[in-house]
Amino acid sequence: MPLNLSIKNAPDDLVQRLRERARRNHRSLQGEMLAIIEAAVAPAAPSLGAEEFLDEIRKLGLTRRNEAASLVREYRDVGHQR
Repeated sequence: MPLNLSIKNAPDDLVQRLRERARRNHRSLQGEMLAIIEAAVAPAAPSLGAEEFLDEIRKLGLTRRNEAASLVREYRDVGHQR
């Protein structure tokens, strides 16, 4: 069953920054706070060491640099989201 949470005595500047962030993400203030909480408690993404990552790239059989760069960017971006 859902539980209502509240934050008391939040500083005005913090609330304003949260409102701006919610607007940028096309969310309500409540939706933005829920997204932040969900991200904070999400399980950590497994991370690969440099050698393991390079082995995974090699397994893909890429032949052009831009192919590898695109995959590295995608992996990096997904890692930051979790």
